[in-house]
Amino acid sequence: MDNLKNKVAVITGGNSGIGYATAKQLKGQGATVVITGRRKEAIEKAAQELGVIAITADQSNVSDIESLVSKVEQDFGKVDILFINAGIAGLGNIEQTSEELYDSIMNVNLRGAYFTLSKFIPILKDGASVVFLSSNTASMPGPGSSVYSASKTALNSVMRSAALELAPRKIRVNSVSPGPTETEVMKKVGLDEATVNGIMDVVVEKVPLKQMGESEDVAKMVSYLSSEAAKFITGADFIMDGGMVLA
Repeated sequence: MDNLKNKVAVITGGNSGIGYATAKQLKGQGATVVITGRRKEAIEKAAQELGVIAITADQSNVSDIESLVSKVEQDFGKVDILFINAGIAGLGNIEQTSEELYDSIMNVNLRGAYFTLSKFIPILKDGASVVFLSSNTASMPGPGSSVYSASKTALNSVMRSAALELAPRKIRVNSVSPGPTETEVMKKVGLDEATVNGIMDVVVEKVPLKQMGESEDVAKMVSYLSSEAAKFITGADFIMDGGMVLA
């Protein structure tokens, strides 16, 4: 399939998980794909594996975002697809949450995502697609997730405002909200395989479809929202959690 041929796509946080899977999906459909991340070695390794372009940029740093936009404009001109995917998680009850934890989550998930969109708007092509990676926790917050949930709830509000502001240019803005998804995050924090499997078993029990999501599921949704098939969809949040919010 090459229904995204001649499209330029930018994906923040593209070196692993959902960002990586989406880069692979969009490239497979003919798009020219740029992935970004704050760790130069990791982003360049991923780009080499995928056959895409790497630009090192930290989404929590506005000057990095500005440099990214300048580089993309210089090399590719306009952007057709912007997937604002970079984000971090963090747990802590409200009483114990530190300013450092609060700031680190909000700086990437909300402030960084907000200014990524803001700075890219001038180089978005009319008719472009913007997709934010949100989370089902925006719809079903739980104990210990107050900051993370708040960052994603606010992100969905920004998405809806942006959809209205950019509608005159036929730029569509949507969000995708996954539930439990199989990525490398738990392994990266040093948990062994048995512990990870135990956590996943507990989580799966809370999902009506009794399975974890896969990064490829989200990648396919981002691809769909970026295609001509979704030309009448904007301001929508797509919850992909196996029915978890219903339970």
